Amino acid sequence: MKLIFPAIAVLVLGACTSVKVKPVDSHAAMDHVCISNNPAVKVDDFVLVMQDGFQRHGVAAEVFLNDPPSSCEYIVDYTALRSWDFKPYLSHAEIRITQHGRLVASATYHLNGKGGFDMGKWRGTKAKIDPVMDELLAGFHS
Repeated sequence: MKLIFPAIAVLVLGACTSVKVKPVDSHAAMDHVCISNNPAVKVDDFVLVMQDGFQRHGVAAEVFLNDPPSSCEYIVDYTALRSWDFKPYLSHAEIRITQHGRLVASATYHLNGKGGFDMGKWRGTKAKIDPVMDELLAGFHS
């Protein structure tokens, strides 16, 4: 009986975050991406964290507002949602990379049950998204 409660706690807290990644092919000649600004996203530092992630892997990243520059072969679209529990925190994010309209990589970060009792749900955007970016770009200019 004494072991049941710790086991349940580990399952509840450990199963709070779901990350699904289809990484960029390590043979891709991706040295530059263009990030499509999403004004609906209210996570202020999300784009900066993505840009840092790309740069950490040797990929330049620029942001555009309307139409992508003609020099952009790879386009990055994203969404990020906040939830509220005493203060706002990142609870869901999706990143998609396309090349000429064809999906070449994607990543999803999701707090199951909006993080529940997991205190890690209040970690910053960088702490949550850096590992996702590293997995998305694994084996690629790292």
